[in-house]
Amino acid sequence: MKKTPSISQRKKRHIGACLSGQAGSGRTNGLERFRFDHQALPEIDFGEVSPQTQFLGKTLGLPLMLSPMTGGCEAAAKINQNLARAAQAKGIAMGVGSQRAALLHSDLRPTFRVRHVAPDILLFANLGAVQLNNGMGVRECAEAVKMIEADALFLHLNPLQEVLQENGDTNFSGLLRNIRQVCRALDAPVFVREVSSGISRQVAQMLRDAGVAGIDVAGVGGTSWAKVEGLLSKNPRTRALSEVYSDWGFDVAESLLNVRAVDGKLPLIASGGIRTGLDVARAIGLGADLASVAAGVLKAATKNTDAVISEIDTVAEGLKVALFASGLGTVARLKGHFLEAAPAAPESGKVVALRA
Repeated sequence: MKKTPSISQRKKRHIGACLSGQAGSGRTNGLERFRFDHQALPEIDFGEVSPQTQFLGKTLGLPLMLSPMTGGCEAAAKINQNLARAAQAKGIAMGVGSQRAALLHSDLRPTFRVRHVAPDILLFANLGAVQLNNGMGVRECAEAVKMIEADALFLHLNPLQEVLQENGDTNFSGLLRNIRQVCRALDAPVFVREVSSGISRQVAQMLRDAGVAGIDVAGVGGTSWAKVEGLLSKNPRTRALSEVYSDWGFDVAESLLNVRAVDGKLPLIASGGIRTGLDVARAIGLGADLASVAAGVLKAATKNTDAVISEIDTVAEGLKVALFASGLGTVARLKGHFLEAAPAAPESGKVVALRA
């Protein structure tokens, strides 16, 4: 099937907008409101600090995922392969961008395929959940998983982005029923993720009850997809609205607390402005199982695999410092360790001590 120029062009423009430095949220991810007690006598050897973790039955080198970012154009193919090679080298997870374009246009499928360069990674396929209201269903979800030999599927929720996108898909009515059907029928774990506006307690409850295998909160604090659509639009009204709603939603910290208030064990990924190893540590301390990085590695992925590995190594070293200086030493001891001490809704600007 011949691709239409608009699909590849939009994917290319999305990459450009994310790299421009103009698409970031005006708010932080909220993790800076939380701190660990410093242990001047940690009673552990830094050389024995371990960032390894278990997730979905796989051992990961550290609790990190390279976020779903792109696919569907020539530039995306290079980015995805550099990301995948780095994920393979460091033993971490990865997701690809929305595969709708590849389901509609088979010649775009190679831009998403990375299994040949990353045979062992935990790999997530990805499809917009709203497409379940537009004729796609379990068959297409299974095809997306099979297309890239994925271990699991992301169904992403992006109502704010869609309503600001030219000709966006805005019928989210009855979508929960279709998500529930996919969760029951698909022969792979189904995670649901937001893209940049976070997860409320109500939505966390709805998704848990629908049978999702896990949630990626993707909260405010990183790239704002409302802003991305504003950057791409030629419509003055859309551009203005994108600025008004660029910070709409729950930040990462609020989203993690929202989900954990509903379910203490549901697999949970923290996305949204995660840039440092300390961000990763704070997210895990607030109940996440993994943290996910995007903008920080996207620029590196336009260069080469070594550049991506360097970014990952910097995050890994920062996480190890947090594990050492907090006296915890392992991800298992860190995970959810301070959740009960954290307030349900921290006030803006308030620093909260995360205590053992």
